[in-house]
Amino acid sequence: MNNKIDQLAADNIRALAISMVEKANSGHPGGSMGGADFMHILYTEYLKYDPTDMNWIFRDRFFMDAGHLSALMYAQYYLLGNYEKTDLQNFRQWGSVTPGHPEIDVKRGIENTSGPLGQGHAMGVGAAIAAKFLSARFDNLFDHKIYGFITDGGVQEEISQGAGRIAGHLGLNNFIMFYDSNDVQLSSMTDEVTTENTAMKYESWGWKVITIDGHSHTHIRSALNAANAELERPTLIIGRTIMGKGCVTADGAMYEGQCELHGKPIGGTKACFKSTLLNLGANPEDSFSIYDDVAAHYATVLTKKAEEAANRKANFSNWEAKNTALAQKINQFFAGDLPDLDFSSIIQKANAATRDASAAVLGYLAENVENMIVSSADLSNSDKTDGFLKKSSVLKKDDFSGGFLQAGVAELTMAAIANGIALHGGVIPVVATFFVFSDYMKPAIRLAAIQELPVKYVWTHDSFRVGEDGPTHQPIEQEAQIRLLEKIKNHSGDKSLLALRPADAVETSVAWQMALENKKTPTGLIFSRQDIKDLPTSGGSRFEDALQSKKGGYLVKSVQNPDITLIANGSEVATLIEAASEIEKTMQIKINVASIISEGLFRSQSKEYQQSVIPKDGLVFGLTAGLPVNLESLAGNNGRVFGLDHFGYSAPASVLDEKFGFTSKNASEEIIKYLKENNFKSQL
Repeated sequence: MNNKIDQLAADNIRALAISMVEKANSGHPGGSMGGADFMHILYTEYLKYDPTDMNWIFRDRFFMDAGHLSALMYAQYYLLGNYEKTDLQNFRQWGSVTPGHPEIDVKRGIENTSGPLGQGHAMGVGAAIAAKFLSARFDNLFDHKIYGFITDGGVQEEISQGAGRIAGHLGLNNFIMFYDSNDVQLSSMTDEVTTENTAMKYESWGWKVITIDGHSHTHIRSALNAANAELERPTLIIGRTIMGKGCVTADGAMYEGQCELHGKPIGGTKACFKSTLLNLGANPEDSFSIYDDVAAHYATVLTKKAEEAANRKANFSNWEAKNTALAQKINQFFAGDLPDLDFSSIIQKANAATRDASAAVLGYLAENVENMIVSSADLSNSDKTDGFLKKSSVLKKDDFSGGFLQAGVAELTMAAIANGIALHGGVIPVVATFFVFSDYMKPAIRLAAIQELPVKYVWTHDSFRVGEDGPTHQPIEQEAQIRLLEKIKNHSGDKSLLALRPADAVETSVAWQMALENKKTPTGLIFSRQDIKDLPTSGGSRFEDALQSKKGGYLVKSVQNPDITLIANGSEVATLIEAASEIEKTMQIKINVASIISEGLFRSQSKEYQQSVIPKDGLVFGLTAGLPVNLESLAGNNGRVFGLDHFGYSAPASVLDEKFGFTSKNASEEIIKYLKENNFKSQL
């Protein structure tokens, strides 16, 4: 340990951070200055990783919650050789690798995309759960630590309640979080916002809490030593820091701890940018440089880390030679490879609710996919994830041999934890709740889409047919909201989410197959509460027919040169099959019926295929239990979509079907009305 070089390195980080913000004329310098001491000590002395192999699966991981402190991260990783000087000089600019909020970039040390406060540390909790899960299966090989960094805003976000509770309940001693507590928020001092005792709150959740001077390197080391030695609990290190540590005015007077230092370039405050650089030991003419002594120190650090990683890799190689089957399984898990699965072998009950059909699939997966964690927000017996639970067990403190996480009533936390599980790698996360409560999950769903994480969402009770529970529990607009993500491209150019609403039990089996095979984006599986009549078989088997769902849509009833095509997804497809049969009894008409399980996927097919299902200039009628916009694009300008334009009501589902017009009889009448409006003539 060298107190002089440690202080110089921390000041170098501060100088780099404020230089980035100053040049961009945008960003958050004050918190970056406050957190510099902890970051330097953590990365040089504690965090285990291989500088030559940033994707090393046994590395420690750092999850940033306060994404607005990206300048702190980039400065630290610049010292570690992960960024170039020009990268820092292009902070927040078009095409740079240093965006305003950090975006996942593991090769440069960025483990998670962050910005929306609270989610970053919840993802860290998910990564810690994944590590525990894997260690329980592989001789405790995944004994690495997950470090988090949070600020006042992240602690205040409601998601911290769920993340703190779950981490403490599970005894995640592999999760260590630094709380940069500086009494300053973006628009006020923290005492204007809260008087809670944060330490007591986390202690009540079962955390070890250590309060330190966040600028004392001795205190930081002591706290990290204690946290790493902890065997029973996650650790919160409350670091009392100073916003804008090191800032001075033009005449050299200290100017620290001020609210305006949070979100403005130093030159735009009462502090002086040039004087502050000089106070930090930087050269104002070359403020993006690494100090010579710091560069030499970090070169030594990197050499040591590479050597330590090489030793650990050698130990793993010895283990691998003795445990070839397990080693092969680790590689399979982290490659995302699935075992051989036969979804056609899953026995589905006739005319089942798709949530029940999903339960059958989950039971099969519990017995055949070893690296899956399924979670439910206190609804496992209703969203039917108990199909998995019945053949697994609940994750518990000191026992991660099971595969089911009882998240409690915390949909957003659960979804963010799933993102962290996916980010860690090696484990497939599945999370479930009622479809209407996807509203609670949206921020984490959006981050999953941005990060291109293969999280699987199970959303049941997919329509107003929730019935007696009334409008608060009846999803009307949710499908339209979720399908918007099918229209947004991620940075890889793919549709950012796959949303699947299967039309019957067998199509549910195929939907699950599609979800597991989708390794590039999140997948939403939308299931019914009520029973649905099985769709007719037109080929060799219903499963073979349903495999056409992989194109996003297909004809479940087909004739040549149809007079009209009826389109829907989910339970409405069966309603249209009945309606078509009723119309054909009274009219000479040729009707096709299509199940469009995913508009986004369907739109990615060739124009020829799309028009073979939905003729370009033909008559098209759509039926949806949600907003008409769900199908209006598919129906086209001349089409007609019957849907809902109001919230639901409390009544039995069968009554609501009658009142809202979602019977086959009413659908028939609406279709005939549409035909007449378009001058369709038929012999009655």
